[in-house]
Amino acid sequence: MDQSTFEQLVIDVLDNVPPEFARHLANVEVIIEPYVTDDHRDALDLEPDERVYGYYEGIPLTERMALDVAPPDTIVIFQEPLEQDFPNIIDLREEVRRTVLHEIAHFFGISDERLDELGAY
Repeated sequence: MDQSTFEQLVIDVLDNVPPEFARHLANVEVIIEPYVTDDHRDALDLEPDERVYGYYEGIPLTERMALDVAPPDTIVIFQEPLEQDFPNIIDLREEVRRTVLHEIAHFFGISDERLDELGAY
């Protein structure tokens, strides 16, 4: 799949975030990278065989002080591992949705453990 088609999958998810949440995402940059780099692996402390589809980098809303000035937060979505693990377009679309929402949840301060408790996995 070319990058613009994949990008549209991500845009579709972002366009469907409820307005009460979407308004908080104005300073969140969503980036699509083709694959996980060594720098990403180091930042995420990943083992060589670990797969990752996305990650959030920034200060979650729950950890910000009212007057904090913070650089824009970033969500990175990795195209290649998603396409490799989900070759069916229907499954890929669903996993892109799940991944983007998962990373948005981190922006709102929801941990992996809490997502697990909520049945998001």
